[in-house]
Amino acid sequence: MRCPKIIFDDRDIAVVSKPAGMLVHPAPGHSGPTMVDFLLREFPEMRGVGGEGHDGVVHRLDLDTSGIMVFAKNRRAYLALRRDFERHDHVEKTYLAVTNGAPFANKGTLCNFLFKSGSKMKVSPEGRGLRAVTRWEVLARRNGRSLVEFRIETGRMHQIRVHAAGIGCPVAGDPLYGDKEADARRRPPRMLLHAVELAFPHPSDGRIVRFAAVPPPEIVNF
Repeated sequence: MRCPKIIFDDRDIAVVSKPAGMLVHPAPGHSGPTMVDFLLREFPEMRGVGGEGHDGVVHRLDLDTSGIMVFAKNRRAYLALRRDFERHDHVEKTYLAVTNGAPFANKGTLCNFLFKSGSKMKVSPEGRGLRAVTRWEVLARRNGRSLVEFRIETGRMHQIRVHAAGIGCPVAGDPLYGDKEADARRRPPRMLLHAVELAFPHPSDGRIVRFAAVPPPEIVNF
């Protein structure tokens, strides 16, 4: 497993590139290092910010998703960032995914409602659950797979993974929503989803700041 990479930090925030395979914070049934463990060693002042075990955590990425994250170093920054992320207020999240197949159009928007069912998220035909909005654009197609950019206006659990499958191009290597036959023909090294860019209001003065995490080799090469 690669190590996290600190991209930026100041007195209020730490912006970090998370490697695939690392949990954001401790969770039942999972062992091994977490992003919180790493950050507390680098920034001990984060301890207790947002609650024990979730120190500094503003938002999350799935275990096998890599990419850009922001953490809060103090309570004031934590409350401001949590408010903006929960309201989706001037927060922009952009992801890259290698997918099996391609969407029915080169670009588009999907809006529906998602609800949790066991370990998965499902689309609600009755409109119950949480509203989820995803914009996508196909950047490249080759050998039955595509490179797709996803921009999410909401931050629901597994949102991109559910929506990618819903438009006919599940994320390669996705164990829950993926195309197992396509993955068996050419097995991806992991789920090929990467949070490439994140923009949000800085908690100190509200100015919009923007950060990017270079896609790892398995995204570029696969």
